Amino acid sequence: MDYTLVLLALVLSVFGVATVYSAGQTDVSVRLVNLWRTQALYLALGLGAAWIISRASIHVLDYLSPAIYTGSLALLTLLLFVGRGAGTGRSARSWIYVGDVSIGQPSELAKIAVVIMLAKVLSSRSESPRSLMDLWRPAMVVAIPWVLIMLQPDLGTALVFVGIFFAMLFWAGTNWRLLLLAASPVISLVLAFSTQLWGAWFVLLILLVYRTKPFIVEGIAVVAANLVTGVAAPLVWAALSPYQQRRLLVFLDPSSDPLRGGYHVLQSQVAIGSGGWLGKGFTQGSQKRLAFLPEQQTDFIFPVVAEELGLLGVIVALALFAWLMMRCIRIAGRSQNSFASLVAFGLVSMLFVHVVENVGMTIGVMPITGIPLPFFSYGGSFMLACWIAIGILVRLSLEGRGRADTMVI
Repeated sequence: MDYTLVLLALVLSVFGVATVYSAGQTDVSVRLVNLWRTQALYLALGLGAAWIISRASIHVLDYLSPAIYTGSLALLTLLLFVGRGAGTGRSARSWIYVGDVSIGQPSELAKIAVVIMLAKVLSSRSESPRSLMDLWRPAMVVAIPWVLIMLQPDLGTALVFVGIFFAMLFWAGTNWRLLLLAASPVISLVLAFSTQLWGAWFVLLILLVYRTKPFIVEGIAVVAANLVTGVAAPLVWAALSPYQQRRLLVFLDPSSDPLRGGYHVLQSQVAIGSGGWLGKGFTQGSQKRLAFLPEQQTDFIFPVVAEELGLLGVIVALALFAWLMMRCIRIAGRSQNSFASLVAFGLVSMLFVHVVENVGMTIGVMPITGIPLPFFSYGGSFMLACWIAIGILVRLSLEGRGRADTMVI
């Protein structure tokens, strides 16, 4: 068994429980004092789930992938009717409640279901995707849950699905030009808010189509899709919820709304910057103790680490994440079949997107999307999902141990 992988995940989880404990040590009443006990219970449940998953053959996972995927879609659909909000996503229908007690966020487990189903679809091909038409089946696997999640709405989780999709296509051997063509309508949508940027991008797109030489119909479709998304950008903006619009505007200029939309990122930057090299000491962060940090136990738990443990603590945390992900890539590289390899890489891409998105939004280089930090942020569903992923990776490591290592980590 890959004991290093398990140990890294366990160290990160204990680090996270300790940080949740510190987040509850405040000078004002915020009802966070005992959350670390619940988080420790979530960790215990996650360990149990990981052990159970690690006992099942990967062939069982392959066989059950359609049922797992269908079940996750059913739960996501149910959320549209009975879902409720929580935390920074109070206006989203993302949580299932029994009475006033939250019993989980199905979208966290849906990420794993999508990874498994996408791996099954991609591994069923005899060769890697060579054209845009080859991408329609994997695109549908991701598009259906993506639409259901956007309807909640939950932009942060939807972005994770997009990251998983492109990462797994890359690992399946898809040419980077083809990936860029597939992503071009989204890029065009983002850049459409600046006429100059969109015009420059459109010229580059024409050159890319010329160099890639797709089928004529595919090339025309790509160009047309970019034109449509460029024109439709104002309509997409109008379709966003008011809080999502504020988050995007504040991302461009946090000082434009310092007491509302920009409050989160400004307080986060103050906390991170005040930590210095060695921090203010465990439980001693002033921004945290005065509860200036919003959602300091969940989405903004990274500034707690930075304020109290300083740059050194941040380096340790990010180094542990990097080491864990390299172990996962090692497992993907030595897996015995394409399905197992794709599952491993899909799971590590899920963790990677979460880390990049969470840390990025807390330092102001990415929009605030309400995305948790793996193993750190308070929450049972995400802790369970992270450890289920570790359980699957452990099993993949066991079944792939017969192949020679391509790297030593």
